[in-house]
Amino acid sequence: MLLRHQLQKSEPLNYHVQSLDGGANADNRVLFPGALNSEFTNNLEFLRPSRNKAISTFRILDQYGHVLDKERGVDTTDEEALVLYQHMVSTGEEGISVGSASALNPTDPIFCQYREAGVFMQRGFTLDQFMAQLFSNTDDTGRGRNMPVHYGSRELHIRTVSSTLATQLPHAAGAAYALKLQNQQNPDVEPRVAVTYFGEGAASEGDFHAALNIAATRQAPCIFICRNNGYAISTPTSDQYRGDGIASRGAGYGIDTLRVDGNDIFAVRTATREARRLALTDGGKPVLIEMMAYRVGHHSTSDDSYAYRQKVEVEDWKRRDNPITRLRKWMEERDLWNEDKERELRSQLRKDVLAAFDRGEKKKKPKIRHAFDDVWENITDEQRAHIQELKDIVTRYPKEYDVSQYEGGLDSLDELLQKKG
Repeated sequence: MLLRHQLQKSEPLNYHVQSLDGGANADNRVLFPGALNSEFTNNLEFLRPSRNKAISTFRILDQYGHVLDKERGVDTTDEEALVLYQHMVSTGEEGISVGSASALNPTDPIFCQYREAGVFMQRGFTLDQFMAQLFSNTDDTGRGRNMPVHYGSRELHIRTVSSTLATQLPHAAGAAYALKLQNQQNPDVEPRVAVTYFGEGAASEGDFHAALNIAATRQAPCIFICRNNGYAISTPTSDQYRGDGIASRGAGYGIDTLRVDGNDIFAVRTATREARRLALTDGGKPVLIEMMAYRVGHHSTSDDSYAYRQKVEVEDWKRRDNPITRLRKWMEERDLWNEDKERELRSQLRKDVLAAFDRGEKKKKPKIRHAFDDVWENITDEQRAHIQELKDIVTRYPKEYDVSQYEGGLDSLDELLQKKG
């Protein structure tokens, strides 16, 4: 009985102890610490996922733009809807990125993958900033060091996109744990959550599992947003997993989970807002949202998706249901939008994009010195030798190395060479 008395002292572990004498009042639960709330059974029955119903998908609008629950409504003003629509008008999964970003606190740190241009736009990233990164010109905050579409903004609290698939997930989990400590130590400051985006293909990476597990065990306020658009480059979901999507994995890690219709921006906003509230409950906890969508475009400019899917399938999704069409139907029903406004918006956006393209293309490249900056606090002797060697080569072969397109030309290397170590 002494053992029983000692075990009953461990109430913070939240499990009941089975009577050691096996009496009539025994609590029929497992003592094993690996499954605290499991009950004993004498039935031999395997858990078979194929027999269970699939996780339902939350939505507010049907594909015709009609509100399904009049009492719930869309929880969005007409003015907000118009702004959201203007940010969405392009091609892809805009309802997910624009909708979720609009429901977050502007100071919540975000860790994107590479399909979240809508997140940047919603937070105020300008067309000129997009072009600066794409052209790697002198205005690029990344100083020309990254591949295209690797945006980032310290001011907007969005971490720079990484090339490596899924590495942003453990980064977000770690940031969320740091935020949890900050939230506890600074109760007078508005608490924040970390948010990260990824595709269902990235969920096949080990980083996905590591991130969810550490966030769950440390109860970190992190919102994991999965864009399940049906294809990871040339791999359909049928070749990626046999389980019920990505949402089922959240439950396996003990994480509050929801599946949402990603083509319904109002459902995305409502779900994200509630996920943020949950993430800050009881000191913090992770939340997983699986946003369902369809990738109507090719994976990249080098991808021909018609090699692994039928063109009619893509065209059907374009015509039948997408986030832009659904929101537009809702706005037209409320007399907020019409064909003339649509034509005017798309014409103006095209002009704005082309003008920003023209400005970005004409600007010079960043200074050559940035190839050596930000490695060490002071220039090392080895770096100094490398800088001098580069300068000598460029000076010796001016026709092969045209540095006139770089701001400051070779003078920027002299700036470093003259800098004290």
